[in-house]
Amino acid sequence: MTIEQELSNGVPAKLIVEHVSKWFRTRRTSVQALDNVSLQVREGEFVCLVGPSGCGKSTLLSIIAGLEMPESGDVLADGKPVTGPGRDRMVMFQESALFPWLDVLGNVLFGLKLKPNLTTQERREVAEFYLKLVGLEKSLHANIHELSGGMKQRVALARALAPNPRVLLMDEPFSALDPLIRSKLQDELLILQKKLQKTILFVSHDLDEAMKLGNRIAIMEGGRIVQIGTAEDIILHPANAYVAEFVAHMNPLQVLRGASLMRPANDLTRDGDSILLDAAGRLRLHLDAENRPLSAQIDGKAGRLATIDRETGRFDAATTDIVIAPLDVRLKAAIELRRASGHPIVLVDQLGRLAGLCGDEEIYRGLLRDL
Repeated sequence: MTIEQELSNGVPAKLIVEHVSKWFRTRRTSVQALDNVSLQVREGEFVCLVGPSGCGKSTLLSIIAGLEMPESGDVLADGKPVTGPGRDRMVMFQESALFPWLDVLGNVLFGLKLKPNLTTQERREVAEFYLKLVGLEKSLHANIHELSGGMKQRVALARALAPNPRVLLMDEPFSALDPLIRSKLQDELLILQKKLQKTILFVSHDLDEAMKLGNRIAIMEGGRIVQIGTAEDIILHPANAYVAEFVAHMNPLQVLRGASLMRPANDLTRDGDSILLDAAGRLRLHLDAENRPLSAQIDGKAGRLATIDRETGRFDAATTDIVIAPLDVRLKAAIELRRASGHPIVLVDQLGRLAGLCGDEEIYRGLLRDL
């Protein structure tokens, strides 16, 4: 079996948690860890469970992994009941849990014992493939005690990915690392997730980390999920006072997007066939029959329009007067575009039609969360 064939077998699975409750009991006391929790994770989605210590997020992850069993409710992975651990669901913990008597390659090869259909040579090829993916191709035979904390977590990530699980379950894997290394590993994880399209459920107590990583975020309190949604939804529409307080100090720069910030196209002033982009009428935008930006005028003279590159977020400031950006542009990027161009940003939908305008007032309101 080739590496390409092995990778093609891993269509991400969907997770379904239905009305799950869990108690921990001793002779003297009982503690309810989970209270009627329901959750669905779509294929290829990155979902973060976030909340204070003791809210039940790690317990929920352990139940999905099959390491704990619920007292009531059901957990399905790819439509099948979870009755115990399985190689379709790999767990990565806060501690790397590497075997010190094995080198880097040996630790990843150990995880591949879950793939008995591979030959010895194929296991080695797969192990080397994932070690290269996490940037450790030059450290195959390094001893574990020689590695930094960040390198150990890279080994643990490669070991978790190597069996090609349908779901990757991560329990605060970066929390013990210093901020710079943690941020770098978060970036690398996002790149890997985009490339491999794995379904990831990630536990964190750090809201900034969850907001950075998750397509959706589930906020937990007292064994319950009190709100689940995108980072932007949660900041703009907290479900209750607890959530509002929880996100009160969240930095909006990387969370809020153009669609929430903008002044809608219908609210912009029209003057004949022109859309006014400023109060004085110095900046004017002309649209085609499909409401797509066609040309611009600045003080009665032809202005230069440019659409930002969706991959890099850049444009040629030397040859551009007014920038066109997609609706999902982030607040931080909008500020950078506004500063570089010197003018409000024209926002368009996926079909290139005018959707709204993002100028100074909209940026200030976003920073103050007065939306």
